[in-house]
Amino acid sequence: MSGELSRDLSGELAEAGLRLGIDGPVATVTLARPERRNAMTGATWFGLARIGEALPADVRVVVVRGEGSSFSSGIDLRMFEPGGVTGQGSFFEAAERAERDDEAFVRWIGEAQAGFMWLRRPEIVSIAAVQGYAIGAGFQLALACDLRVLADDARFCMKEPALGLVPDLTGTKPLVDIVGLPRALEICLTARMVGADEARELGLAEVVVPGDKLDATVADLTAALLAVDHGAATATKRLLQGAPGRTLQEQAQAEAREQSARITTMFGKR
Repeated sequence: MSGELSRDLSGELAEAGLRLGIDGPVATVTLARPERRNAMTGATWFGLARIGEALPADVRVVVVRGEGSSFSSGIDLRMFEPGGVTGQGSFFEAAERAERDDEAFVRWIGEAQAGFMWLRRPEIVSIAAVQGYAIGAGFQLALACDLRVLADDARFCMKEPALGLVPDLTGTKPLVDIVGLPRALEICLTARMVGADEARELGLAEVVVPGDKLDATVADLTAALLAVDHGAATATKRLLQGAPGRTLQEQAQAEAREQSARITTMFGKR
């Protein structure tokens, strides 16, 4: 990332309550509104999408974290008030837009979802480092990441149904994929808290550690991921992502194609 782009992007992200740090092959995305427990607005989601667009090609690991005591308390509840969030509008204004042009509103949500989708790219591995509350959009952001490392005080909650909404930031599919449909229904439709230990039991967390060990654990995991050949890691993630939608025979063929590309890259004529 050039210095000029970095300065421009930093200012844009600061207005959205985000911070981006690049250290060689590692990018750290920080939700930086601790005074509101990193509550999100549309600007947050579009800012996340902007990061995905600007991410340098040599980044291999993306760590997503929240500043302060919580990962994210979810959507900024001021959006439910007529005045909304300054410069961000409110759900009352969103309703007017949807009534005028439903398809345009659906496209707007798609643009917000783009801030979550890029974290699944095969060429990167994304890690959510979660402490405290990860509610609603915060839970969905953690679910958008490939791996989740939780402090022992972490709490997940899919709050949207309790607020009269649906989870719409790409979180429903990974939740069902990980815990199954019945448990996903129970978690969403009761809007209950899922503690760190239960999250680990359900597969929603790869590891749970004391809060003072969170940074070191994420650093160790990042180092282990970087130790693997980047091309092999990208191809393997691509294979694993496609596996649920393929038959065994189709997956075997996909493995063979990916291996052919790896062998050619490593041992073919220069």
